[in-house]
Amino acid sequence: MALKFMTGNSARLIKKPQDFSQKFKYLLVLDFEATCEKEIPINKPEIIEFPCLAVNTNNWKIENSFHSYVKPKINPILSPFCTDLTGIMQETVNDEQHFPIVFHEFCNWLNDNKYLDDDNNKSAFVTCGDWDLKVMLPAQCQYDNIQLPNYLKQWINLKISFYDAKKHFPKSLRDMLRRLKLERQGTLHSGLYDAINMAKVIQELGSNYKTVFDITNKN
Repeated sequence: MALKFMTGNSARLIKKPQDFSQKFKYLLVLDFEATCEKEIPINKPEIIEFPCLAVNTNNWKIENSFHSYVKPKINPILSPFCTDLTGIMQETVNDEQHFPIVFHEFCNWLNDNKYLDDDNNKSAFVTCGDWDLKVMLPAQCQYDNIQLPNYLKQWINLKISFYDAKKHFPKSLRDMLRRLKLERQGTLHSGLYDAINMAKVIQELGSNYKTVFDITNKN
């Protein structure tokens, strides 16, 4: 949009600056890892790693984090494929709490840090794709008879935000890192490292591409 100012008999056009202000103060980056089998869909996959990073959009820094491994109940023994893919060992989950307790701790973390204040625009969850909050978390809550909170029924798909900035729909997190020329930290399919690398993509898009992050999907 351009605004026209008249000076004598001449006119000049002054472009109105584009508004890059963020809709949310915090972007809460989630990336679950779950039980799985090679080439065969596992019966009732369960969350076994639960990370969440709080990125402050005022400075694009990771301000806080929640991270826990989760002991599965339906398929308590991890498959060799699952361990190879995620790097999560059987002994890593054996002494952890089951999902209901971990989820309760996560909700307390959100409340204690006031990420869910009455201001609806304070925080939004970010995932790489839609699987985490569209499929996995609702299924896990159903297994454990937990009512899914409304604030976890909408999210930002980072792939869509990436497309808005680069006009290319990425195949994966690795694809986003490569196209932004960002060095990957840690290993892929580690929930925590995936969340850290997603935060790096968010930082780059927000600070250098002036991407405004907004809700892309709802349950």
